[in-house]
Amino acid sequence: MHFAKDMSNLKKIVITGAPSSGKTTLINQLKHLGYYCFPEISRHVTEQAQLQGIEQMFLHDPYLFSEKLLEGRMQQYYEAKEFSGIVFLDRGIPDVEAYLHFTEKEIPEKFIKASQNHVYDAVFLLPPWEAIYENDAQRYETFAQAELIDQHLKATYEKYGYQLYVVPPGTIHERVSYVLERL
Repeated sequence: MHFAKDMSNLKKIVITGAPSSGKTTLINQLKHLGYYCFPEISRHVTEQAQLQGIEQMFLHDPYLFSEKLLEGRMQQYYEAKEFSGIVFLDRGIPDVEAYLHFTEKEIPEKFIKASQNHVYDAVFLLPPWEAIYENDAQRYETFAQAELIDQHLKATYEKYGYQLYVVPPGTIHERVSYVLERL
């Protein structure tokens, strides 16, 4: 298994989930509590592409988009090693593969190797939550698509041996408590 047996040694913790599941709110609250948190990088990649006239880079060129995400997430992974204690990451390297599965694309070997060679200490999955679901300039998926993405995220992380901690919907304080109580 890829999760730490001794929970006191946790360092790199992934917060993942479908679009509009509350990941950013959870990450922001953890940051407010003093934890170091790496932000989601797909919004930045999407915004940069939009400045170049590409409305949805993931739909336009899923491999190029995924390549940029992989580079960014690997950089975050290595930067996380510079910290002591617990570091939270808004999505992990296996998310790239899960999204490619969602679009029924073949997975390049280097994406698989990246997930195998960059191991996280724990993974918290936030399920789709229809009550908070909304689209915006970077989030184009429907709620039904979010549910499919959730399935692909679960399958991908489990493929790499992770035990997923599924964070139930609730107040931000309930969700933070759920995460911190398991560390």
